[in-house]
Amino acid sequence: MREFVFALEYEPGTNPVADVLAAYPETSIRSLSCHVSRDSLWRVDHANGPDEALEALERAYENADYFADCLVKDDCGADCEVQVLDRSTDTLVVYTYWERTDACTSVPHVALEHLGEGLLFETYREGRRYRWRIVLGNGTPIHDFFDALSDEVGECTGMEMLRLTELDPERTGVSPEETLPDEQRDALEAAVEHGYYETPRRIDLSELADRLDVPRSTLSYRLRRAEAALATAFVDEEESIERIAANL
Repeated sequence: MREFVFALEYEPGTNPVADVLAAYPETSIRSLSCHVSRDSLWRVDHANGPDEALEALERAYENADYFADCLVKDDCGADCEVQVLDRSTDTLVVYTYWERTDACTSVPHVALEHLGEGLLFETYREGRRYRWRIVLGNGTPIHDFFDALSDEVGECTGMEMLRLTELDPERTGVSPEETLPDEQRDALEAAVEHGYYETPRRIDLSELADRLDVPRSTLSYRLRRAEAALATAFVDEEESIERIAANL
């Protein structure tokens, strides 16, 4: 098995969800599930962010012209169902389902056509960047898929191939930093490289944000999320070691 990771970058006005995420940089969306058949697509997304951002996201999902992941820019005539499964002050969980028309296509549909069945999809959205991770079998024509996807997204969306790696069955676990989204890992690496975590600091948050060409609030959010994930993984590992020792 292999994993293929790539990212889309939406231009302003081409995707209502991306427009909301760009307006609220502390907000992100990850997929809890994503499934595709030849005639339909359904998924569940989990969004985190401030209440006003989640309200805007909910409106974007329910926009009559928006079908989750449909790459067609004009009205494709698809039949779409949207249902909010959970809503709190900082969490929104949304189910979406749509049936294809002759004009409809999506990333999973292009993948199904070129890579075959049995694919696993994982997505993460922050700002205008939309990262896809696909787990697939060996020997599948990745470049044919990527070329076909490039033709579908057109000029409104940038594309970047991030990595194509083998999934090693001998590995017994994944290091905490490998579980971080690329944006958070890049922010953390830059912070270390430029001395943000040194005492005294060689660079402050605003200067680091300028170097990375991202808003200060976005960088702060990415670092906080990365730090929280690493700290949680560290505590979980310590507790696991203590449990093992107690049973000796």
